[in-house]
Amino acid sequence: MIVPMKKVFIIAQDKDAEDMLTSLRRFGVVHIEHIRMPKGEDINALQADIALLTEAIRIASLFKQDNPKINEPVDRRTVARRIVDLHKRLMQLEDCSSALRQKISEWEEWGDFEPAEIKSLEEKGVYLRLFRIPTKELKNLPQDIAIETVSIRGGIANCVLVSQEKKEIAYKETPLPKMSLSSLRLRLQEELRMRSRIEEELKKEAGLKIVLSNVKAQLEKQLEFQEALRGMGREDSFVYLSGYVPQENVAALEAHAKKHNLGILVRDPAQDEEAPVLIKNPAWISIVKPIFNFLQILPGYRELDISLPFLIFFSIFFGMLIGDAGYGLIYAAITFWWQRKTASKNKDTGVFVLFYILSISAVIWGVLTGTFFGHEWVLKAGYPSLLPALNSEKNLQRFCFFLGALHLSLAHLWRAWLKLPSLSALADVGWALVLWAVFFIAKSLVIGDSFPLFGNWLVIAGVVCIIFFTHPQKNIFRAIAEGLGMGMLPLSLMSTFTDVVSYIRLFAVGLAGVAIADAFNAMAGMIGTKSIFTLIAASLIAIIGNALGVVLGPVSVLVHGLRLNVLEFSGHANVSWSGRPYKPLQD
Repeated sequence: MIVPMKKVFIIAQDKDAEDMLTSLRRFGVVHIEHIRMPKGEDINALQADIALLTEAIRIASLFKQDNPKINEPVDRRTVARRIVDLHKRLMQLEDCSSALRQKISEWEEWGDFEPAEIKSLEEKGVYLRLFRIPTKELKNLPQDIAIETVSIRGGIANCVLVSQEKKEIAYKETPLPKMSLSSLRLRLQEELRMRSRIEEELKKEAGLKIVLSNVKAQLEKQLEFQEALRGMGREDSFVYLSGYVPQENVAALEAHAKKHNLGILVRDPAQDEEAPVLIKNPAWISIVKPIFNFLQILPGYRELDISLPFLIFFSIFFGMLIGDAGYGLIYAAITFWWQRKTASKNKDTGVFVLFYILSISAVIWGVLTGTFFGHEWVLKAGYPSLLPALNSEKNLQRFCFFLGALHLSLAHLWRAWLKLPSLSALADVGWALVLWAVFFIAKSLVIGDSFPLFGNWLVIAGVVCIIFFTHPQKNIFRAIAEGLGMGMLPLSLMSTFTDVVSYIRLFAVGLAGVAIADAFNAMAGMIGTKSIFTLIAASLIAIIGNALGVVLGPVSVLVHGLRLNVLEFSGHANVSWSGRPYKPLQD
């Protein structure tokens, strides 16, 4: 549920500005909106320090922390700058080492020689020049030029031409290197030693990552405070700020303002004001929150919190897309191992409960369809599915279309319920009717089922409701002209059809995953178990194939399972994910 917010304005004397903010920060419920753009040298300095610390922490995360330090006092700028400078030097050395390796690779085929000695011979009238010449063309060179072939690669000779005059030939001369091959190798060894020393220094500094992270958190709090201070409005000898407070905290805030001699005004957010979003749900629904955090999405303040339907349908989609009880057991085992490994660090078990639910969903779907590390393998072993109807492709397609119509019509019926008693609720009822008509149309076109007679009445009733009740305050003719728009109605109906049909991806992707496992299991079966070697080979093939399914399964869920919730369902529920999080000023 999205918590209702109230807009608040708080006023104090100019001399009490910092005290007001300090007390509000301790109270910790006001999400502050800047009245003017915060500016100041102190803000710029804090932002620069935070940016430097952020980069230093990122670099420290790249190195293993053998002896992490927690409470050691440090000069934040000195340590952070040292880490950043060391890393820059390390990157420069990596670039130089890469360039040296390339040079060494280029000149190894020429052998080791000293370029300065070749240049000194020119002063004595002896010219040694390097060329790459096709071997078949060597015989066509002038007779008064001595040719020494150093190496041949791909029909091209790396050769040294020796002459007493600098004669021009029809081939491009290879410029001499700046240093010998042995010097290049010594330079590379030296840079590798320097790189190793810098890496050791960075590993020592990386132990301060926790300290730097704590310092950064403190600076962010200071920056938040300074921005709130600089962002307040000022009028004569008074300062004032605006923000948002959860409705449940308004009474306590008013008491706090009275206690600290602050003026306060509370009102509902205006329609053109987008309040921050705070979502509170029961613990069993909040387990879906990690997915929203991972996607960095949040519904708008006046939109629907779809956490519950998201959890229910995402679990179903996960089971269908994975489609294998064996894989579900593996995911459950991985989740158990991960939970045990991080038990001392992670007290929030919500994410683990979510993964257990998703794993169980895959197990249930696998049991219903008789799929355990490959559908065909299980059936041949004599373990039939509990629900054989799901092994029929047409039945599974029908179920996908049904799931799509159910999922999307729930979005419209939910919106209709919230609009009551307004007649505009009938417009969403109309869309729900159209969606079920689309369900029968999809079955008819894709599967070949007969289209029921009442399906026509669903379309007619739905379109009538959409046209006349999208804007019920308008008269019938204006509703047709301005409500939905007759030109847009066919496009919207086509979009609805494609949305329902898109749920067939649950069938297609799930079937593809099973097919991959079947293919590898079949290959393993063809090899047989006649000897220990064939048994090992068959086992490896089966393990590799199913491991591929275990890895790719969650990827398909991320692509398809999330899309059906975040795009299709959210589009019909009119959720644009435009919300911004509620972040109160706190200590």
